[in-house]
Amino acid sequence: MMKKKSSSDSVYQQLYDIVRQIPPGKVATYGQIAGYVPRCTARMAGYAMAAIPFGSDVPWHRVINSRGEISLRAGGDGADIQRQLLEAEGVVFNANGRVNFDAVRWQGPTLIY
Repeated sequence: MMKKKSSSDSVYQQLYDIVRQIPPGKVATYGQIAGYVPRCTARMAGYAMAAIPFGSDVPWHRVINSRGEISLRAGGDGADIQRQLLEAEGVVFNANGRVNFDAVRWQGPTLIY
């Protein structure tokens, strides 16, 4: 059963609420999570994930691009950390650095806006 929340929450907060529902060992794409929030784009979802402060309870590492890959970040080792976190949850990457969406794609939230 899907529960609707108020659209008065900020877009970032709505995205974070959605991402918190992705269970360990599953992934969603930026476009997928953006699709659950009115007037949101995949790019906005990417910015929201990049804005998450260190130590947050939002599992940002479970959001990847539509090719099934980790999106590279400008500077830093975020992509390496993201892959390590996903692999620790049992997510497997092929030789091209992609996941098998049939095996690990999250089927969607119970909470939508």
